[in-house]
Amino acid sequence: MSSAFPEIHLVRHGETEWSLSGRHTGRSDIPLTANGEAAARKLPERLAGLSFSAVWSSPSQRARNTCELAGFGSGAIVKDDLAEWDYGAYEGITTKQILADRPGWQLFRDGCPNGEMAADVGRRADAIIRELRQANGTILIFSSSHFLRVLAARWLGLPPQDGAHFVLDTTSISVLGYEHDLTEPVIRRWNHR
Repeated sequence: MSSAFPEIHLVRHGETEWSLSGRHTGRSDIPLTANGEAAARKLPERLAGLSFSAVWSSPSQRARNTCELAGFGSGAIVKDDLAEWDYGAYEGITTKQILADRPGWQLFRDGCPNGEMAADVGRRADAIIRELRQANGTILIFSSSHFLRVLAARWLGLPPQDGAHFVLDTTSISVLGYEHDLTEPVIRRWNHR
């Protein structure tokens, strides 16, 4: 389904060893696995026929490499605000491990010690949304799961914590856009594999 209004295409980076094992990967610079690279190389056919006024990427190598392997690396602009959630003390460990020490913990509600809370990530998402609306064009973004989930929630005017309700697989494509006019932001497609 196409739209007469600008669309924002979101690509979650390809698989890494840590995404495969469920380890929280915020600021650690983990490379793509061979499967992650192969999936990224298939993105051009999945994005065929689309034209983008800009390509933005998270500073992480997993996002930048996905962008590069998809054929968009040469024109990509790295934006620090697209970085994944800073997991602080929870970097590199799994939710199961966190729950063993902190029963009932939820990332989107409780945040991370020495890292970010949902509101912090929401402020970065809001800055990106301001830039997107000012650009008023069809833009392709490469980033990470939890950041993109907060971005989607904020796009809809929901609290950053509501990003908990959106799930993203590696190398999935999602599309943010509008319905009847630019005052009606919507999710046009989510977690397309």
